Amino acid sequence: MTPAKNDQKKGLRRFETFASLFIFIVVLAACEGQGNQPLDDSGPFLPPTLSAVETLPTQTVIPTSLATLSVATLRVTPTLPCSNNLSFESDMTIPDGTKVSAGERLDKRWQVKNTGTCNWDARYHFKLIDGNSLGVVSDQALFPALAGSETVLRLLFTAPSDPGTYRSAWQAFGPDDQPFGDPVYIEIDVKAQ
Repeated sequence: MTPAKNDQKKGLRRFETFASLFIFIVVLAACEGQGNQPLDDSGPFLPPTLSAVETLPTQTVIPTSLATLSVATLRVTPTLPCSNNLSFESDMTIPDGTKVSAGERLDKRWQVKNTGTCNWDARYHFKLIDGNSLGVVSDQALFPALAGSETVLRLLFTAPSDPGTYRSAWQAFGPDDQPFGDPVYIEIDVKAQ
């Protein structure tokens, strides 16, 4: 091999290495800062897609100088944010106006559906929004549910010792601490002893 051809090959290898390093730096710069954002797995994972916008030939005959390599322009498709929603379907236990004894334990269950596009995970809560907590901590974890699925919300209440009508209303809250969907409630009549 002649020294001129040997120099051309070395030059081409250096250029290819430089071009590869340049592409890596461009991709790394595009991703910079995304690692510092809080993770949001509230919706189905849709990985970003890369699509070539323009490609030029990268194979060139090298008569006496280095060929120019072209880099395809890449475009990242962003993932759209999901939306939260909860639809009440039915009272599974303890219909409204049920007469109960003072201090009685009440196993209340509501059939609901996640009608949003976000999956409910550990960042979602079920909070008291009105009325008496009936012995339940006013901030509960919301049972995990995939978007579009039905689930049962369950709280174990204790009837107050004083007779009267009591109502406890609850609603779902998202990771942003904003309420969403239909509120649900329990309404009981505590009997006089």
